[in-house]
Amino acid sequence: MKSASGLKGLTLAGLTLGLAATTLMAAVEKKKLTIGFIALTDCAPIVIAEEKGFFDKYGLDVHVVKEGGGWPGIQQKVINGEYDFSHALAGMPIAATLGINGDANLVALLSLDFNGNGITFGNKGSESLKKYIDAKHAKEGGKYKPLDFGMVHPVSTHNYELRYWMATSGIDPDADATIKPFPPPTMPSNLIAGNIEGYCVGEPWNERVVLKKKGSTLVTNYDIWNNNPEKVLQARADFVEKNPETTKAVMKAIIEAQMWLDESWEHRKEAAKILSKPNYVKAPVDVLEKSMTGTFQYLKGQDSEPNPMFNVFANYYAAYPFYSHGMWFITQMYRWGQLEQPVDMKAVIEKTYRPDLFEIAAKEVGYALPPSPWKKDGVDKYNMFMDGKVFDPNKAVEYIYSFKVTHPKVGEAELKAVNGWEGSLKTAQPDYVCPYGPAGCADPKYVTE
Repeated sequence: MKSASGLKGLTLAGLTLGLAATTLMAAVEKKKLTIGFIALTDCAPIVIAEEKGFFDKYGLDVHVVKEGGGWPGIQQKVINGEYDFSHALAGMPIAATLGINGDANLVALLSLDFNGNGITFGNKGSESLKKYIDAKHAKEGGKYKPLDFGMVHPVSTHNYELRYWMATSGIDPDADATIKPFPPPTMPSNLIAGNIEGYCVGEPWNERVVLKKKGSTLVTNYDIWNNNPEKVLQARADFVEKNPETTKAVMKAIIEAQMWLDESWEHRKEAAKILSKPNYVKAPVDVLEKSMTGTFQYLKGQDSEPNPMFNVFANYYAAYPFYSHGMWFITQMYRWGQLEQPVDMKAVIEKTYRPDLFEIAAKEVGYALPPSPWKKDGVDKYNMFMDGKVFDPNKAVEYIYSFKVTHPKVGEAELKAVNGWEGSLKTAQPDYVCPYGPAGCADPKYVTE
């Protein structure tokens, strides 16, 4: 029988060997990395992973870079390899893979957040945009000049949200308005200069105008689609294949940062201070806190309103890259005429969104997984569209043509012919859960220990 000291020696030796083996197994292929981001509050998971040492924890030496060329600049630098990973609009890797926004197989490794956008209009006519447009039509008749609106990129969530909101309100975004892309931080100055009359953008660029008393936020994207995906972490598919341990380490660091962000409102306040720095978002702390700490101010001169789900980073599976979320973006690309050829939507999404890789990383950091990568949207209290419609990925083609205002360039029968998988997806609805803390949670009763 071994002595106690002998057992202790064996245990320590075994532990040392185990740690050495773990370190060996987890060795990253590329330690020095560059990750690009845009100056928006939803870059927070990337910034916090850097500032709070989560990248260091996993043996990474990360250079986090603020991109000055807007989303087109981010996309080009990921495609050409200047950025190893990037903050990205949820539709960007899909569009690039389809060849309509760059031309490269990019992948969405995780979702960075839910919600986070607003639609802001200048002081003229903001009481009711539809009434304002109708009055403008009546006055100008055949010489009607469409209103100019800003959004951040043609395949952005902002473009689709702005169009969804307009169309639901009876506004045709392609006839009643002209929608133009601008880099997010330039939206307030363009509105104030009169170059646009309204815009859809992420924070803090709505609250910036509200606090300057130069406009009002009419609606947030949470009001348009509760708990909608907003940004993703993207990379080239060939980089991920060549560097699997590096990719997993980056994902683990960012998932831990997302959990940290939702752990407490105090963490959100700390994050707002960090994001205010010139090398990150470069906005006043009080502006950043308006949305980051569970409130939102819609109107100039009025108090902020409780809006705890304006930013959700980890709770309610916000980090998980649902296939069905990606497919919704393809339906919008068809709805608004951006895709002119029929494609197998399921094949595209399974090539682009990677819940399989996410599952591996998530399990290693204790992040809970939903029951399926496929779910319906628009079905419950925390998952609703403003018009009450349901998006069932098993009926994705029908969904595109179900809207009163829709401008597809591909026929329904033609699209159905290449999507014969419809009806075969095993969807499952996740419960509303907040296991990581109260931040981003609708009600404290959902917070679990």
